[in-house]
Amino acid sequence: MIPSLYRRTADELLVELHLLSHQTQFKTNALFAVGLRQVFTAFTKGYRPADHLPQLFDALCSCNGFNAEELKSLAEGSEQAVSGHSVDEVQTWLQAKGDGAPGPLATGLADIAGEQFHYSRLMAVGLFSLLSSAQGDSQDPEELCKTAHTIGEQIGLSRPRLEKDLSLYRNNLEKMAQAVELMEETLASERRKRERQASENKQPQD
Repeated sequence: MIPSLYRRTADELLVELHLLSHQTQFKTNALFAVGLRQVFTAFTKGYRPADHLPQLFDALCSCNGFNAEELKSLAEGSEQAVSGHSVDEVQTWLQAKGDGAPGPLATGLADIAGEQFHYSRLMAVGLFSLLSSAQGDSQDPEELCKTAHTIGEQIGLSRPRLEKDLSLYRNNLEKMAQAVELMEETLASERRKRERQASENKQPQD
């Protein structure tokens, strides 16, 4: 089950990035960078070997004309920028398209919802993730989603699309968590079985 979920996630991201690479109005921004990193990280949880993940992310981006290092830097810088700040502060920065925001978040928000703006579902995830970072993961997810819907609408994003994309993301995240838990339980059970068999084989025969 897990390998099929990994393949489906990779396929969906490949399709998303491929389509965006052919959209002349699309420009990367902080919400997109954070959303892409979050989706990739969340849906590759439990992947083995884990040290292959950076190369997979690089390949996923580069094959569609995106710079993985730039996106990673923008995502990490944006998340660090909001850490320790309140949602009200982040909301103010978002509404001002980054004006007054610290570090890479300022430049990463400049083009959101402008005339040449093209929406991606990854931006909905990015918005949710940035708000979560600002809250330190302490706010109720349902309330956080409502806040994301409101802020997204205020900065010019479609509320119905935000609601749909965040709902789909959270549902898939829950399924992935359940699948990973099942995989870990299965592996633990198999390991105990092997240890028990090995112990029985070592016992002296009468």
